[in-house]
Amino acid sequence: MPKSKMLSQCIRAFVSGGIICCIGQLIHDFAKLTLNYSESNVAAFTAIVLVFIGATLTGVGIYDKIGAWAGAGSVVPITGFANSIVSPAMEFKREVRCIIGIVRENRNR
Repeated sequence: MPKSKMLSQCIRAFVSGGIICCIGQLIHDFAKLTLNYSESNVAAFTAIVLVFIGATLTGVGIYDKIGAWAGAGSVVPITGFANSIVSPAMEFKREVRCIIGIVRENRNR
């Protein structure tokens, strides 16, 4: 019987999700203490920064590697939402470039 990888996958998801949450808490504390935002503004600021970080990491191709290692630990936080929005947009951009290239090639014939 093959050895199950479920325990190691659960540990990686827990650790990676915890790291993302710690980063979010650091952003939250920074905004509250340094920028003197109200509690509702701090929450919005934290969410915006985490979405921006997730979208940026997806754009440069790092978040997919994190997701492959972390599994659900990188999907459940709000950074996973950013990844799920940016990834299809990047794929669409590649497809549009391919279609434009085909159209230009056929025009020149």
